[in-house]
Amino acid sequence: MPLWGTASGPPPPMAEGGGAEGSGGSSSSGAAAIRSLLPTRRRLRLDPPSKLYFPYEPGKQVRSAIRIKNVSKSHVAFKFQTTAPKSCFMRPPGGILAPGETIIATVFKFVEHPENNEKPLDQKCKVKFKIVSLKVKGPVEYVPELFDEQKEQVAVEQILRVVFLDAERPSAQLDRLKRQLAEAEAALEARKKPPEDTSPRIVGEGLVIDEWKERRERYLARQQIEGVDSV
Repeated sequence: MPLWGTASGPPPPMAEGGGAEGSGGSSSSGAAAIRSLLPTRRRLRLDPPSKLYFPYEPGKQVRSAIRIKNVSKSHVAFKFQTTAPKSCFMRPPGGILAPGETIIATVFKFVEHPENNEKPLDQKCKVKFKIVSLKVKGPVEYVPELFDEQKEQVAVEQILRVVFLDAERPSAQLDRLKRQLAEAEAALEARKKPPEDTSPRIVGEGLVIDEWKERRERYLARQQIEGVDSV
């Protein structure tokens, strides 16, 4: 049973002495082997960089948050993966970031009760999360199939380990988590609101602007008053 639901990353390097291939084939396979040995340059900056902090509340669904920033010069697609898709989910599960753009993602996890009389915070969580990235051309629409179509270009940004925090004991990590969750909620509410319409409001088929209509009504009212005074 594989650890991750979907496989990603560059193909394994070919073994040496693999038969009589043409010069073009051997050079391309050699280049692929060299690329696989070189460290991948990060496209995304994560905060926290390698851990997901969750408040420890057995029997409840708890939340964590992670800030994701595109530090490359190109648009980048990202996607979450987890070893426990039935008990964990992410919001958003993926997306596309413009150069320099930042998003705060929320991660939801159900916390099981401790087993074998373990101390609550001493139990080791086997669940892990992985963030993969893919360079894309321009602001295209995000679909998960992007990663299947270009598997050889997918890079593993980070494997994130789960760390539980005592929800009753104040700590710097817990305070930071609460701030990030509040920012994520505010951003979600902002996305739900329809964009403000700054154009003039149009009334009826005659394209009469509200402001002009109000001025006309005030003018007619003044005319009526002056007519009464003259009589």
